[in-house]
Amino acid sequence: MKRKQSGMTLIGFLVVLAVVGFAAYIGMKLFPMYQEYYAVRSAMKGLASEPGIGDMDPSKIQDLFFRRLYINYSESVKKNNVKIERMDGGWNMKVSYEVRRPMVGNLDVVGVFDTEQALTRKGSAE
Repeated sequence: MKRKQSGMTLIGFLVVLAVVGFAAYIGMKLFPMYQEYYAVRSAMKGLASEPGIGDMDPSKIQDLFFRRLYINYSESVKKNNVKIERMDGGWNMKVSYEVRRPMVGNLDVVGVFDTEQALTRKGSAE
């Protein structure tokens, strides 16, 4: 009565290791992009909770927004990516930007992010 041992061969292990390594490499390229996006979202929500934000000047709002981003080391959002428009009861802030990171050789990972937040006179996050 012989039992045959079964398991993963060296070649099979190397293939699995290559797939897991490639997935980890892509994750390391994508994680900072999404971390920055969530920093932008939290800065916008923090602005929305400021009392009296709906009555402030757009340049003051933009300055407060970029101060919050500076704390989070956000580098991809520039002043021309931020649009502040008048709406009933305050302002509507739109942030649209693109992040491009090199992947392998001449291949890049491109993230296009677009978000908006209402900044009302009440100062409550919506």
